[in-house]
Amino acid sequence: MITRNLHDNWTMRRMDQDNWYKATVPGTVYTDLMNNGLMEDPYYRDNEDKALALMEYDYEYKMSFTLEEADELFLCSQVLLRFEMLDTIADVYFNGVLLGNPCNMHRTYEYAVKELLKAENDLRIVFHSPNKFIREEFKKDPVLGSEDCSKGFPKIRKAHYMFGWDWGPRIPDAGIMRPVSLVGINETRFESFYVRQDHHNGCVTLSFDARNEGNYNYITTVTVTDPQGKVIADEINSNETVELITPQLWWPNGYGEQPLYTVKASLRNAKGDVLDVWEKRIGLRTMTISREKDEYGEEFCHVVNGVKIFAMGADYIPQDNILSRVNKERTRTLLTHCKNSHFNCIRVWGGGYYPEDEFYDICDELGLVVWQDLMFACAVYRLSEDFEENIIAEVIDNVRRLRHHASLGLWCGNNEMELFVGQEHWGAKFTLKSDYVKMYEYLFPKLLKKEDPQTYYWPASPSSGGGFDNPNDENRGDAHYWEVWHGNQPFTAYRQFHFRYLSEFGFQSFPAVKTIETFTEPEDRNIFSYVMEKHQRNSAANGKIMNYMSQTYLYPESLDELVYYSQLLQADAIRYGVEHFRRNRGRCMGTVYWQLNDCWPVASWASIDYEGRWKALQYYAKRFFAPVLISCEERGYLDQRVSVNDDADPIVKSIKLNVQNETMDGKDLEVRWQLRDSKAAVIEEGKKELYAAALSTNWLDEINMDQADLHENYVSYQLLEDGNVISEGTVLFCPPKHFKFADPHLKARLEGDEIVISSDAYAKSVEIRNGNDDLLLSDNYFDLNASEKRIKIISGEVDVLRVRSVGI
Repeated sequence: MITRNLHDNWTMRRMDQDNWYKATVPGTVYTDLMNNGLMEDPYYRDNEDKALALMEYDYEYKMSFTLEEADELFLCSQVLLRFEMLDTIADVYFNGVLLGNPCNMHRTYEYAVKELLKAENDLRIVFHSPNKFIREEFKKDPVLGSEDCSKGFPKIRKAHYMFGWDWGPRIPDAGIMRPVSLVGINETRFESFYVRQDHHNGCVTLSFDARNEGNYNYITTVTVTDPQGKVIADEINSNETVELITPQLWWPNGYGEQPLYTVKASLRNAKGDVLDVWEKRIGLRTMTISREKDEYGEEFCHVVNGVKIFAMGADYIPQDNILSRVNKERTRTLLTHCKNSHFNCIRVWGGGYYPEDEFYDICDELGLVVWQDLMFACAVYRLSEDFEENIIAEVIDNVRRLRHHASLGLWCGNNEMELFVGQEHWGAKFTLKSDYVKMYEYLFPKLLKKEDPQTYYWPASPSSGGGFDNPNDENRGDAHYWEVWHGNQPFTAYRQFHFRYLSEFGFQSFPAVKTIETFTEPEDRNIFSYVMEKHQRNSAANGKIMNYMSQTYLYPESLDELVYYSQLLQADAIRYGVEHFRRNRGRCMGTVYWQLNDCWPVASWASIDYEGRWKALQYYAKRFFAPVLISCEERGYLDQRVSVNDDADPIVKSIKLNVQNETMDGKDLEVRWQLRDSKAAVIEEGKKELYAAALSTNWLDEINMDQADLHENYVSYQLLEDGNVISEGTVLFCPPKHFKFADPHLKARLEGDEIVISSDAYAKSVEIRNGNDDLLLSDNYFDLNASEKRIKIISGEVDVLRVRSVGI
C-alpha cells in the first residue's frame, strides 16, 4: 500500500473575498489567518469575540499536485483520497468533481479517485460556517445542551468545547486538522486487525482477528517482537496463536513496569506480495472493571492483571482551542508531569475530541490508564437515521484506531448525560430519553462488544450502570461530586461521603500572574475587570473564590497575593477529598479530579495552567497521590463552626492519622507526630511503628488534642521508612486567617541544582518563585517546621528567588 501526503502548495481564502493566502496543512483556519496577519491572537484580552465573528464566513482551501506518467499510483487497483480530520461541515472537490460532504470531525473520510487521477490534479475544500450551521439546525429542531455553549452545538459532530464551556471560549475553529493523503491499494488492504489476549496460569496466548476489505482469501502473517527487540514469533499465519510462557506484564504507573511488545501483521496475496502492513505496540495485561457486590453496595474499580488498583489522576480536556498548537512534545510534557505526580489514570472527557495516536502511545509508555469517553457530553441528541449512521461510523473509526493500546482501560458512552437527561434537563423528554437509551445502552455496547470485546464499556459518567437508576449513587458506579464548589460546602463535606469511584470533583483558582499577563494589559489586572471576566467562564466563580477565601485567609492586598491564596484554596479543597477517599480504600477505589489542564489562559479548575505552569494543586497532587501516604483526619473549627460568634459547645480538637500503601509490597514504617507552637517548638509528641501491607489502608487511634490552643498550636506528622521521611504534613485547628503565625524569616539560597529554604518558625505553604514564574521544582507549596529543606530544580532559570508563606 502506498501513502502519499498532500501537505504542500495549499492556499486559502475567505469566500466573500478574492485574495488567496498561503495555508499550512495540517492546520486550521485561525492559524492561517494569524500567520497571514488577518487576525489577532484570539486569547488576548477580548479578541475571542472577533475570532467568533470570523467563523460567520465560509473558507476555501485548494492545492494542486503533479503525477508523472509512470507514477506507481496509476498502477494501483484503487486510489483513495484520505482525510484523517476535517473540521467540520465541508465540500470536497477533486479535479472539479464533488466527492462528498464530510460532516463529522471525529471521523476519517475516504473517497475513490483512481478514475479521476491525471497528470495535473486539483484538490479543493470548502468549509462552511459552523456558526450558521448550528443556528439553522437549531431553528429546525431546538434540542438543547450545556448553557455555557452556543445554542445548537449538539447538532454538529464537532468538538463541543469549541462552542464554549464553563472554562473555555467560543472559538469554533475549522480546517484540515490532521493529515490528508492519497492511498494507493493493490488488490486489497486490512479492514481491521485485532489482537486478543488470553491470560492463564501465568502464561499469555495471543490470537489474531485479521479482516481484509472484500474478504479475500489472502494470508496474513504475524511477527511478534518482545520489549528487548527479540523476535519471538516470525511471520506465523494469523490463524495460529503465540504462546508466551514468561510474559512481561504491563502495569499502571506505581504498580510495575510498562514493557511493550511489537506486533507486525502483513497481508499477502497468493504470490506472497505484501499488500498492507499493520504494526503496533501492545502491552500484555488484563484490564477490566470490578462491580462485585459488597457490604456497602457494589464496588467500582479498575482491575489490572487481577489486582484492584486505586485510580489516581485527573480529567483531561483538549490542550488547546487551536488544535494546530498541539504537538507530540507538548503532549509528552503534560503526561510526563502526570507520571511524575504519581498519576496512574487519565480520563479523556467527552466534550472534546479523540486525541491523536501519540497521546495513547505516551500513556502506554508512562503507565497511565485511560478512561476514554466517547465524544458526547452535556447535550441532547436526536437519533435520526442519518445521525445513527454517522456516529456508528465515528465510533468504529476510533475504536479500531485505539483498541490495541495497553493504556486503554475503559470505553464510556458520554459525560453527565444519564444524570441530566434522566432529570429531563435540556428538555429531554419522551423520544429524546428513549433515543438516549438506544444510543448508550443498546447501539454502543453492541458495537463495542463486536469491535473491542476485551475492553470494558460503561454507559455514562456518572452512572450506576444505566437505566437512569440514580446515576450519582454514592454506593454504586462512578460519581461526580460538586457540592464543594458549586454547592458552597466546606472542604470537610467530602468526609460525609464514601463514593465508590469519584471521576469528577474540583475547585477553581486563578493561573499564575505571568500567565495572566499574557492576555491582559495592566489596567485589566483586577479579577472583576471586563477582560478578566472574559477569561472566567463560570459566571459565579470569582464570587465563590472570594467567598471561600473570606472563610480561610486574610483579605489579599494585591492580585499576586489573591492568585497565591486562590491556588492554596484549590489545592486544599482537592487534598481534603483525595486524602479522605484514599483513607477509605476498598470502599472507594478512585479519585480523578477535575481538571488537569487548560485549553486557553483562563481561571479554571486546572492544576496546570495553559502556559504549562504548575499551580499549587499539582504540587499537592504529587504529595497526596504518593504511593505511600500519611494523612490526618483532624477535628477543629472547620467541622464544628460557621462563625466565630457561634454559641455552641467547646470545639473538639483531635487528630486521627492514617497510612495508605498503594504499592505491591508490604512496608515497615514509623509514624511520628508533634504538637507545636507557632514557632514550631514541640509541646508534645508521639511515635508508633507500623507494618502496612501491600494495597492497604491503616488507621491509627484517634489522639485527643484538647490541650492545644486553637490559634497558637498546630500538629505536624511524618511517615518514615528506613529512617527517612517519605510523607509528611501539618494541620491547624482553626482557619489560617485566625492562626497567630510567627514570622518564619524565610531564607533561600542556591546551591548547584538545588534551592535551600530555611525558616525560624512554622511556615505554611511555602512558595518558591523566580522572575518568570516558570520554575518546575521537586516540591513547592510545602510546610516547614523551623527547619531546612532542599528542593531540586527540574527546569527553569533562577534569576531571582522569591519565597513567601501564609500569614506573613
